[in-house]
Amino acid sequence: MSGVTPPLGRRERNKQAKLERITAAASELFSQYGVDDVTTQQIADAADIGTGTLFLYARTKGELLLLVQNTHYAVALERGQAAAAATTTPLDGVMALLTPVVHCSRVQVDNGRTYLREMVFGDPSEPHHAEALAIVERTEEATAALLAGAAAISADEAATLAHVVSAILLLELGASYNAAASIEELVTSIRTQVAAILPAGQVA
Repeated sequence: MSGVTPPLGRRERNKQAKLERITAAASELFSQYGVDDVTTQQIADAADIGTGTLFLYARTKGELLLLVQNTHYAVALERGQAAAAATTTPLDGVMALLTPVVHCSRVQVDNGRTYLREMVFGDPSEPHHAEALAIVERTEEATAALLAGAAAISADEAATLAHVVSAILLLELGASYNAAASIEELVTSIRTQVAAILPAGQVA
């Protein structure tokens, strides 16, 4: 029957189960202790696998963090898109989209900042890094769609503004001077900067 996805074979199911155990173990340890204070051996032990097997799924601790945070970021983006659909102005829409991402990045501040550094400076050939960049691209596409749909601007201008919004978000969340900032302070600062770049009449 066409359109029906065949069930995974035993080998693929085992690989998926190991990936899920690795993700769960890394997520729990990173959340509890912070990425800098967790070793790959601890993650392997918690996932009940050898370190050699672990490195088949992620070659570095940075890649493990990307694996974990990508999942959280993707869920945050989905929540943001749902919230943005209920807004009526470009600025409110963009902020509804981004606010869950801000919350996600501050669950464990050091992890969030390290994740952004890995995303910006990591090896783009690594699969989890590539996935992180793809999530950023989806965020920019969602931002551009909000701006083009609600503001009287072209799709090209909306895409450019979305790229600037992305830069604002990454800088505010990753900057050292914001390490102790509250979520409310970050959201306020991001909103102020986004408002400053939107076309006149599209801020209210």
